[in-house]
Amino acid sequence: MTTPLWQPSPRRRQATRLARLMNEVAQESGIAMDEYADLHAWSLVNPEAFWRRVWALGVIGEPSERVLERPEAMPGARWFPEARLNMAANLLRRQDDTIALVACDERGRREPLSHAELYRRVARLTRTLGELGVTAGDRVAGLVPNSEHALIAMLASASLGAIWSSCSPDFGVQGVLDRFGQIAPRVLIAADGYYWNGKAIPLHDKLTELAGQLPGLERLIVFPFLDPQAAPELGAIPGAMAWSKALDNQASDPPFTLLPFDHPLYVLYSSGTTGQPKCILHGAGGTLLQHLKEHRLHCDLGEEDVLFYYTTCGWMMWNWLVSGLATGARLVLYDGSPFAPDRSSLWRLAEREGVTCFGTSARYLTACDKAGLRPGRDHDLSTLKSLLSTGSALPHEAFDYVYREIKTDLLLASISGGTDIVSCFALGCPIRPVYRGQLQCRGLGMAVAVYDDAGQPVSGEKGELVCTRPFPAMPLGFWNDPDGRRYRAAYFERFPGVWAHGDYAELTAEDGVIIHGRADTVLNPGGVRIGTAEIYRQVEKVEEVLESLCIGQQWQDDVRVVLFVRLRDGLVLDEALCRRIRETIRTHATPRHVPAKILQVTDLPRTRSGKLVELAVRDVIEGREVTNREALANPEALALFEDLPELRQP
Repeated sequence: MTTPLWQPSPRRRQATRLARLMNEVAQESGIAMDEYADLHAWSLVNPEAFWRRVWALGVIGEPSERVLERPEAMPGARWFPEARLNMAANLLRRQDDTIALVACDERGRREPLSHAELYRRVARLTRTLGELGVTAGDRVAGLVPNSEHALIAMLASASLGAIWSSCSPDFGVQGVLDRFGQIAPRVLIAADGYYWNGKAIPLHDKLTELAGQLPGLERLIVFPFLDPQAAPELGAIPGAMAWSKALDNQASDPPFTLLPFDHPLYVLYSSGTTGQPKCILHGAGGTLLQHLKEHRLHCDLGEEDVLFYYTTCGWMMWNWLVSGLATGARLVLYDGSPFAPDRSSLWRLAEREGVTCFGTSARYLTACDKAGLRPGRDHDLSTLKSLLSTGSALPHEAFDYVYREIKTDLLLASISGGTDIVSCFALGCPIRPVYRGQLQCRGLGMAVAVYDDAGQPVSGEKGELVCTRPFPAMPLGFWNDPDGRRYRAAYFERFPGVWAHGDYAELTAEDGVIIHGRADTVLNPGGVRIGTAEIYRQVEKVEEVLESLCIGQQWQDDVRVVLFVRLRDGLVLDEALCRRIRETIRTHATPRHVPAKILQVTDLPRTRSGKLVELAVRDVIEGREVTNREALANPEALALFEDLPELRQP
């Protein structure tokens, strides 16, 4: 039997909000609720009762007598059809002088903001947006660092019922146009610049271009970020307004326009590495309910907690993070490189701010391990209760690193979902053990399964991660897709009536989940399906390897595995190291996993949220054009894979 790395003490387990909910459901229903699996099963059999209980976790708004219309429709079900609410009202529920958030960055900037001050600034910006003509359904876009300004702008937009959409400021002009150009925002809110790895990067020229090219844009509001004490340089930017002027009024309360449960709140974007990004439209009610469930029950967050997630405003984890205000938790926002001015920056931040829930990427934890960081020894992490990881599969060795070098008494929750649902399919559970390499559970109310190629559910076998029943956080659809054809094609064509998410996954004997990679990057040498994450976790055991990327190359009527490695500075890939990499893979995986070719590169292309782009590399090697390089954080890295003599066809 698998041995857990961690499990909650009986006292800690019973003190969780999840355990209290299980006791309440057991008393009211007469159904035994001994384990998490009992509550999960109940939530699927009784979706209306379950989601009504989630509403009762703290939603502010007018409830609905009916919870679910057309429960058999996938897509097409409708949740809380008579309910009315406002997302901003739910996040601005407190107006006291306690700290709501602390905004930090790599320069050492630290800006605390009370609930009362946050409320006041949102009220003032809301009034200005209203005077500019913004109404429900209009789009307000943000080219913003992860600062208090971004949160204030989103809340002001939501207060009016406008639709918020944001990009990280490191996107190029074309990358911004590829996204915001599709939704035609009425107002753009932007920083005058940002910092990355010690370098100040002004945005004046970029904003000037965007002001002249974004369709439908009427006003541009610019806040000072390079020097918060200085007025931003607006120059001749058409329609520009200073942030200080936008907040120069005496509004005391936002209007908090009450809107239907499924009124649109966010437009988020697919990665766009295989074409123009899809604009995914998310509703306010579904987003709020899903985040409340995940924060309060799966993360056990409350007013006593301090929530931090390392993210940019172009990644869905920002939207997930800021919803933490609905629990009363204090937020810690951070902008800049996680390794500036040095590799311990985020751990110092966690110590200083008393973070209780620390969120990051699998790549960050692996990098900390490779760098030899020992946060538990070098920092006081006594307040830290849980650590969340997403962005890619968390390697087994990273689990070991966390419990060896960060903290032994810690809930390590590897979580997985995505931009598509702005939330999670599988995530943490504060009353369950943590097993090496596994996501602890499938989310409450989420009918998650794994299907084989024939569309049959399997356990203990690899297959496609699916969701077989409706859930409130399903997208409203795609922008500019009036008949829903593109939306249905994206998720419902593979298995009609079932959401196919695109992850290659496995359900375990412990009722956990393993993510083996993306289904569209699964390797198929000799007809055997292999997830890329299975190879990465073996390769990155090799001390010399910092990170790796593998693809399947069409070769002589079959597929061969090609592995690219980025090594520590100054190291060169030689035959001895190749043999050791192959032997590590063969010993800990199977001979089928062993790459036919191993090549050294100096960089690996990735999205702006840090995910490797195997498909783009495969396209380059197969001679196909990568059409949307603007979606990449480092598009120049693709040149490293062009016309490699070792990969030329015979």
